[in-house]
Amino acid sequence: MVGNQAVSAESPHKSKAAGTGDRMKISTKGRYALRLMYELACHADEGYLNIRAIAQRQQISEKYLEQIIAMLSRGGCVISSRGAQGGYRLAKPPEAYTVGMILRLTEGCLAPVPCMQEGCAPCERAECCPTQFVWEALDNAISGVIDRITLADIVAHARGEAQQQ
Repeated sequence: MVGNQAVSAESPHKSKAAGTGDRMKISTKGRYALRLMYELACHADEGYLNIRAIAQRQQISEKYLEQIIAMLSRGGCVISSRGAQGGYRLAKPPEAYTVGMILRLTEGCLAPVPCMQEGCAPCERAECCPTQFVWEALDNAISGVIDRITLADIVAHARGEAQQQ
């Protein structure tokens, strides 16, 4: 923190107003993808759901959901069917999808800082970086949460069936 400005994780020299950094945020795309998958999980035993019904229940733009469902379809998460009774359904049971899988598909990398991204060139300061352990711990904590919670857990929680973990 510099004065009342937060220092960006990307550059120690640039500052941004607190809360406006571009890291550690899940976009509407990721949040809406989870809500869309939640709807499909809730109604998994009913067959195919159309986007319009999901959009109405979740109060999300139908056009935006169409973009998101295309990503989920390409990622093998959903199966589509055309026709009057067509729509979308989960490709696997709700237990097979973690929040992490869905977010990484829609958001890409969720690492808190660039040097923690998979496939990233090794940081030239890795050997002497006093804060690297902080970023590793944060990355592990985030992954530990989002890779443990499944769509089935979200459905159970929404229905009041969640058990304390």
